[in-house]
Amino acid sequence: MARNRRRFDSYRHPGLFDKVQDEPAVGQSEPQPVITGGEIPSAVPPPSESESPLGELARPNAVSRLRFISFGSGSSGNCAYIGDDRSGLLIDAGVDSAHVAGELRRQGISMDKVRGIILTHDHGDHTRYAYNILRNNRHMALYATPRAFNGMLRRHSVSRRIKDYHHPVYKEIAFHVDNFSIIPFEVMHDGTDNVGFYISSGGGEFRFVVVTDLGVVSERAHFYMSQATALMLESNYDADMLREGHYPEYLKARIAADNGHLDNADAARWLRDNYTPQLRHIFLCHLSHDNNTPEIALASARQALLDAGASSVGDGTLSLESRQAPVQLVALPRFDPSPMYIIRY
Repeated sequence: MARNRRRFDSYRHPGLFDKVQDEPAVGQSEPQPVITGGEIPSAVPPPSESESPLGELARPNAVSRLRFISFGSGSSGNCAYIGDDRSGLLIDAGVDSAHVAGELRRQGISMDKVRGIILTHDHGDHTRYAYNILRNNRHMALYATPRAFNGMLRRHSVSRRIKDYHHPVYKEIAFHVDNFSIIPFEVMHDGTDNVGFYISSGGGEFRFVVVTDLGVVSERAHFYMSQATALMLESNYDADMLREGHYPEYLKARIAADNGHLDNADAARWLRDNYTPQLRHIFLCHLSHDNNTPEIALASARQALLDAGASSVGDGTLSLESRQAPVQLVALPRFDPSPMYIIRY
């Protein structure tokens, strides 16, 4: 698998877009042990033949239908919602509280049902409105690794009162929020202590994996991505558009680095090499405004899925043709909310 390397460094560089912002805003530790090779850490016991792929981590009491909404996906702001009939979570907090609450309300979901924010890393387009959201919804918690949380306080002008909401989480150790079991895992990016998330429910029948802001698919990311029934996968840039575009050379190099962002070709290559019928929903995320288009990203991923053996690829709509496809493929909007997707399992 191209560009799949075994590296688990910690990065302390500024975010890729902390100083370069060409887009409008959307919606106005302790040291960790290194996990090597393909080993399953002690927090994730090896499965028996009768268990789900990640053993005992999934809870059995969830419903069989979930809702997913993205409120914005790109360098201007990232935030999404995943929830069931009982409760839900926000994935990152780069979109304004009023925008998030308003869209959820439009979809018939109260903020009272949102239990917290799970934070992938400390860059501003993922954290900018964290305190704003928490202050307006005091029942919520912020789930982040200690190093990512401290990185957010160090990088950005954030009220120290946000500490009242912080619940520390650790890589490769599951935590539970209502019906959801969540495992943070290492991804390669130039934030502080970057993570993806493996989110399971329904006795392990639903396995939603979030991998955004990563330069290459590491072994640990591959391990969790391979279990997914639904995947939120970065497809940030088209290599030719980036190379020929107007960004300064240092920024082009950082985006294309192993700890930068994932390009369309590498995202598609992973799908081609690893697609199985258990993967039924794919949400391409964090598309660049200047160096990508939804059409290019979707075409690349769609062809990869067909090459991997998918009989057809749906577009996430309710059309009869799309609903009959074994896998749904969607590019999340950069600035606008997506439709609400119903994920059944």
